[in-house]
Amino acid sequence: MIKRTFDVTLAAIGLIASAPLWAVIPAAIKLEDGGSVFFPQGRVGRGGRVFQALKFRSMRPDAEAKTGPIQATENDPRVTRVGRVLRATAMDELPQLWNILVGDMSFVGPRPLRPGEVEVRGDGRLIALHDIPGYQQRHGVRPGLTGLTQVYAPRDLSRASKFRLDLLYLKHASFCLDMKLILLSFWITGRAEWEARGRKV
Repeated sequence: MIKRTFDVTLAAIGLIASAPLWAVIPAAIKLEDGGSVFFPQGRVGRGGRVFQALKFRSMRPDAEAKTGPIQATENDPRVTRVGRVLRATAMDELPQLWNILVGDMSFVGPRPLRPGEVEVRGDGRLIALHDIPGYQQRHGVRPGLTGLTQVYAPRDLSRASKFRLDLLYLKHASFCLDMKLILLSFWITGRAEWEARGRKV
């Protein structure tokens, strides 16, 4: 109850404080390629419920037309110029403050995953994420805008290793840990290093 109250309060403050960005960012996206401003995406939340996570679009409008849903890579050619700035500062995820406000997400928790997502192993095998140990336990709580995995895991770390970080968070979850992760997230955002953070781990 305390965590939910904190989430609602901080999300409401964040939406009000970021109001000027809600004019600047959509204008920049429209000016670059004229495509849609928002990119709604199905994500798996608490209890396995699928919800629509909102993001500012950071990739070309046809980014997944030929490949279907695949995870972004470092220096991904599908990312637009505006998108590179948004992703480095995590401003593309600003609309998820609304997801937090309505209860789809929390500020801190496991990263919300896409339904039906798979991992490609080094030998070319495709492994469904729900078959990887630790996947189901993540759905006991609301997924987070930030968390241990989001802050510390390199982009190319295996999902099994990321799930272990999620389980580590669930084991040690506390208000103090949440505040530490939120402050670290603000620090990374201020330095525009979200796309580079994995190189330090």
